[in-house]
Amino acid sequence: MGRYVGPSCKQCRREGIKLFLKGTRCMTAKCEIEKRNFAPGQHGHGRHKLSDYGVQLREKQKMKRIYGMFEQQFKIAFQRAALKKGVTGENLIQILEQRLDNVVYRLLFVSSRREARQFVDHGQVYVNGRRVDVPSFQVKPGDVIEVSKKEKVQKRVKDNLELLKDRPLPEWLSLDKETLKATVVRHPGKADAGLPVEESMIVELYSK
Repeated sequence: MGRYVGPSCKQCRREGIKLFLKGTRCMTAKCEIEKRNFAPGQHGHGRHKLSDYGVQLREKQKMKRIYGMFEQQFKIAFQRAALKKGVTGENLIQILEQRLDNVVYRLLFVSSRREARQFVDHGQVYVNGRRVDVPSFQVKPGDVIEVSKKEKVQKRVKDNLELLKDRPLPEWLSLDKETLKATVVRHPGKADAGLPVEESMIVELYSK
């Protein structure tokens, strides 16, 4: 199955919350959920009581959509989280947060994760001096992340940093805005992600 290419706002409306899939547009009055805060489709206005399974499924769908992942990609990430020591749900968040495309988004180099994925795909990101064009690449503490030295790329990133200057940088990342070099300070935790998702329900869903 190919990646979802329909309107991003429909995904937010389906989940009933902002998933911030369209970058800065989500922070304005143009955000679709501000105008039509109900599920898309003919029966979107209806109230539907969800079963326990339905609630768990919606939590999984929210997290998948936030990070822009396929079902199989997400399942593999969950399996990796389950094999690690610690709490599976928190391990899953850590794995997803340490994806290179998410790190580029968290560093405010771009305004959305979809844009971050494209940015990485196009080979504009370097990790420890080596170009990495795999969005799912896992960064680790101590890794140094920087963008291409191309003038056009540098300008684009600096413009985004200025545009998003009011958005806080996560504590697990540090950034030198002059050189556009960032360092992974530590592993991210659940609190760092600040997701509107109950990850324990995802664990229950996959545990059935």
